[in-house]
Amino acid sequence: MSPFHGYQGDGSLGSAFFIGGGGVRPRKRVFASAAAAAGEAVKAVAKRQKRREEPSLDALPDECLFEVLRRVHGGRERCASACVSRRWLALLGSIRASEAVLVPAPSVPDLNQEYLGEDDEADFMCDDGNRERTLEGKEATDARLTAAAVANALHGRLASVSVRGSHPLRGVTDTGLSALARGCPALRSLALWDVPQVTDAGLAEIAAECHSLERLDITGCPLITDKGLIALAQGCPDLKLLAIEACSGVANEGLKAIGRYCAKLQAVNIKNCTHVDDQGVSGLVCSATASLAKVRLQGLSITDASLAVIGYYGKAITDLTLARLPAVGERGFWVMANALGLQKLRCMTVISCPGLTDLALASVAKFCPSLKLINLKKCSKISDGCLKEFAESAKLLENLQIEECNKVTLMGILAFLLNCSPKFKDLSLVKCIGIKDVCSAPAQLPVCKSLRSLAIKDCPGFTDASLAVVGMICPQLENVNLSGLGAVTDNGFLPLIKSSESELVNVDLNGCENLTDAAVSALVKAHGSSLAHLSLEGCSKVTDASLFAISESCSQLAELDLSNCMVSDYGVAVLASAKQLKLRVLSLSGCLMVTQKSVPFLGSMSSSLEGLNLQFNFIGNHNIASLEKQLWWCDILA
Repeated sequence: MSPFHGYQGDGSLGSAFFIGGGGVRPRKRVFASAAAAAGEAVKAVAKRQKRREEPSLDALPDECLFEVLRRVHGGRERCASACVSRRWLALLGSIRASEAVLVPAPSVPDLNQEYLGEDDEADFMCDDGNRERTLEGKEATDARLTAAAVANALHGRLASVSVRGSHPLRGVTDTGLSALARGCPALRSLALWDVPQVTDAGLAEIAAECHSLERLDITGCPLITDKGLIALAQGCPDLKLLAIEACSGVANEGLKAIGRYCAKLQAVNIKNCTHVDDQGVSGLVCSATASLAKVRLQGLSITDASLAVIGYYGKAITDLTLARLPAVGERGFWVMANALGLQKLRCMTVISCPGLTDLALASVAKFCPSLKLINLKKCSKISDGCLKEFAESAKLLENLQIEECNKVTLMGILAFLLNCSPKFKDLSLVKCIGIKDVCSAPAQLPVCKSLRSLAIKDCPGFTDASLAVVGMICPQLENVNLSGLGAVTDNGFLPLIKSSESELVNVDLNGCENLTDAAVSALVKAHGSSLAHLSLEGCSKVTDASLFAISESCSQLAELDLSNCMVSDYGVAVLASAKQLKLRVLSLSGCLMVTQKSVPFLGSMSSSLEGLNLQFNFIGNHNIASLEKQLWWCDILA
């Protein structure tokens, strides 16, 4: 047969074309399919063109579409409208609550709706009953903030908004803040943390719309200046709490305006604002004399003048914190106390202030008669010299906290306890190098029967010799914290237990690596009926014997921390089998002898268990998953 068999004479081929005996199928169907696809594409284009020519709300100018959208009623319907496009979302966000035209809505159940903008940037749950909204990190965008305002605008229930961080490219700006202001005029609390693009204009919008604002917390907002604070002070006279941190644009005039216009101001926290000085602090305190109860000043360039003003005009101040004020001297603290204005002061905290000396502290105790708590941290000039006089003057003092004050020694503490108020309840000594064993005890040891809580933490010089005396001095202790006292052994701890005349409730022995099962057993046998919280983290000599004693003696224990102890599967089994034990929190983190064999026992734990820490052991992920099914009500950390 000829290789050209099937030739039709018109240039086309027949049903087959053979070359060398091989067959190739005709291409007519391919050409036909391509033609059909092209036809369908033409039809689709025609449909889209026809659709574009049909009437659409999107063809309306913004002012007309605004009128349409402000008549949309119901949170569900507004959420659905916001999902149409960014343009609709922006227009809905620009509608003030007072501009919305309310019409009766049909009785339909609200549905949770998720908004997905272009690029999936913004989503929110349409929940008209939610009173709080928090946006964090990459979720903090204008679209999300606008969506939250739109969803809650008609009902006015959104009372608190927190923006923590910001999307690196599409972060919260004045646009989102404006939408929030217009949609949520009943807003009472606003927090802006590390939102660098917000300016005075956004804060002015809040001031113009949210006249009921009571709390403002701004941190790391460099573009907010006095202008924004002045606008806020004028528009939000009900402001009660103001916190400003690391805002380089804020200076004195803004604080003066807050004091002048916000007569209900109760608490102020100014931290690390480089341009705030005596003028701003003085202007604020002088104007807010009647209501200002809590003041915290940290990292500011203020001097003795500010403390003098606080001492004279702070007649309502009950809680005062002064931290890292290098320009304030001894004279400032002395004048503040002697001005006799701080008659209501109950709590005072001083951190890293070189101006606080023994003389200054004694003056505070003498002229602040209501003082109940004093917290001193990194005050290098405080020594034993003032503690006796301080104790004699502070007749209502209940709580003394001393941290990293290295000139304070045990002799000073003993003198304080010998002269302290009969109401004194709580003593805390943390990281004080001077708190160490003394060669000779005073002739008269104090007995402070009012003391209920004692914390001696991370004081490396404090050993058995001193701890044994503690029980004699403080026989009524209920809470004991000896964290980080690696030098303490059973020889010092056992006398403390024996001297105790009261029932211990909370005991923290974190890091007491030289305590053994003997100390733990003695503790739970003597106080098992009252012990509620026990931490043995890092007590590497504690073994299963302690768990046996705990399971036998403890009936009220709610929290038990065995992290990095030498307990094993046997100890876990003993613990799980104790019927009277109703643990809420159990930590076995770092217990390398706890293995997969413990899973059945842990799975049979009481239904009271709410938290279980199984990090850094050999149970295995598969067994953890199985345990999660058994303890479905419990939070398991693994």
